[in-house]
Amino acid sequence: MRSSRESEFTDYVQARLPWLRRVAYLLCQDWQGADDLVQVAITRLYTHWGRARSAASVDAYARMVLIRTFLAERRSAWARRVTLSAGYPDLPDSAADHETRLDVRAALVRLPPRQRATLVLRFYCDLPVEETAKELGCTPGTVKSQTAKALSTLRRTLAPVPAEEA
Repeated sequence: MRSSRESEFTDYVQARLPWLRRVAYLLCQDWQGADDLVQVAITRLYTHWGRARSAASVDAYARMVLIRTFLAERRSAWARRVTLSAGYPDLPDSAADHETRLDVRAALVRLPPRQRATLVLRFYCDLPVEETAKELGCTPGTVKSQTAKALSTLRRTLAPVPAEEA
């Protein structure tokens, strides 16, 4: 029975690893940090696999573990003391507007972790307010206010500079 459980877990992780890495990258904004975050989240998921596989959605459970791991790491003193330098360069993409993409990434990095997590869940994972609140362990009102604050900050950060100020 134990090998069946481990086989089921291994199959799930192999199938969903690229998705978990992308979500983690959006939270961390660097691939090395994303890989570390995914590793910790997968380890926690393994210890709770019985609960996860009986959940309504294994993906939702895994995403919740990933988000909570990210937020817990950002609250630790280590995250405030240690700054990692840039890792591997991003691979070129076929998107036409690279500068806008870089500007948005830079603006996302400046957001507090909880606001960044809220935006990732709401707009990248396309979760409704109630489900986002459940994953973050807060009220729907908090999700709405965090989303509004984060979007307002992004708008201010990404607003074009008038010609006379440039």
